[in-house]
Amino acid sequence: MTFQPNSPAARDVAYVLHPYTNFVAHEEKGPLIIDRGEGVYVYDDAGKKYIEGMAGLWSTSLGFHNDRLKQAAMKQFDILPYYHTFAHRSHLPGIDLAEKLISVAPVPMSKVFFNNSGSEANDTAIKIVWYYNNALGRHHKKKIIGRVNGYHGITLASASLTGRSMNHRGFDAPIANFIHAEEPNHYNNALEGESEEDYATRLAENLEKMIVEEGPDTVAAFWAEPVMGAGGVIVPPKTYFDKVQKVLQKYDILFVADEVICGFGRTGNYWGSQTFDMKPDILVCAKALSSSYLPISATLINEKVYEPVKNASAELGAFGHGYTYSGHPVCAAVALETLKIYDEENIIEKARDMAPVFQKQLRSFSDHPLVGEARGVGLMGAIQVMQDKASKKPFEASAGVGPMIANLATEEGVMLRAVGDSLAFCPPLIISESEIEEMFACFRRGLDRALDHLRKEGQAVA
Repeated sequence: MTFQPNSPAARDVAYVLHPYTNFVAHEEKGPLIIDRGEGVYVYDDAGKKYIEGMAGLWSTSLGFHNDRLKQAAMKQFDILPYYHTFAHRSHLPGIDLAEKLISVAPVPMSKVFFNNSGSEANDTAIKIVWYYNNALGRHHKKKIIGRVNGYHGITLASASLTGRSMNHRGFDAPIANFIHAEEPNHYNNALEGESEEDYATRLAENLEKMIVEEGPDTVAAFWAEPVMGAGGVIVPPKTYFDKVQKVLQKYDILFVADEVICGFGRTGNYWGSQTFDMKPDILVCAKALSSSYLPISATLINEKVYEPVKNASAELGAFGHGYTYSGHPVCAAVALETLKIYDEENIIEKARDMAPVFQKQLRSFSDHPLVGEARGVGLMGAIQVMQDKASKKPFEASAGVGPMIANLATEEGVMLRAVGDSLAFCPPLIISESEIEEMFACFRRGLDRALDHLRKEGQAVA
């Protein structure tokens, strides 16, 4: 494609290296440039309006123009635009935010470490797990279990914990000490006639076998998202976390809840851990912590983890970990204001009220010829398409059907995320009933266009 000289698209292609992008394809078609946002909508530089059905990247919970967050940032810029939290330094926004997070944690937690992204929050948790076991003299208890298709970030360690091949290929990942258990995907992986409870039992038994084979004295922690977001919005089968946690307790393995996507109301409760009765030793959060207005994340640890880490920091001279921007005062002030908005404007309760409307609309696609499964919880969900839904025959990956549907949906006015052949939905928590209806109407038009195209190409069941 030829771009207008010095246009934003031409300059983007010339200078910007994009995440999760095929660079050859990008040079050919260029970017869609988003110019502004308002509520649940964003507008491109040609003025076209879209519902942001993914809240950006699972994250802009309060929509794209919240004046309270803007004012919180400006106020803090005037007071203290930057300071660090190294070596006994602190500031009020960081203190207040840590205190607030401890007060709302789903289980008792002791301390909060601030980072800049979900990836960093998980990376910090990984290092704390290893530091903790070294402090206890358990120098071989270092292996960490993630799950196939789980997503925990893209630093070298968090990408190794992530269970998606795209994040491994070309990067020499995973590095040592990271292994992956099965994903809890009942629709795709259960045996014929196997109930959710029986499937959960089998997964827990297989997890225990893995731990025994690896050696329980070598396995340090198990990581899980309450709902696997970037893996396709995989909702765990009934009784799954109850059975998994019993296995972890049996072998003294730390449980880490990755709440980067699920935290702050997304699943209908303040935390996904509450929705699925998870009792983690460590919890990581990001994204909706600040409605993604500024970059900040947090790693929460319980007293069991903190005590050995504290003692080791004295023996070693310091806990030798931290970021220049850990607990940045402006980011912390915006995050604290975000949490106040959740409380004062009853955002989580309102989102919970919208969840049945959202889930009903989502599941209305179950009888569509392309749809194999419509699944979700709270205000997140996915629609998985199949070439033949009766036999669960998928499309060939090379056909790129999921991305094609996402592109058609964008043309119809809704931004979505294709995860393989699953189309993910995760709108801002402030979305209204009429906006939910509009979002799914846009998607239906795109899905119907895809069906027409696939039928003409002989790739879909007539």
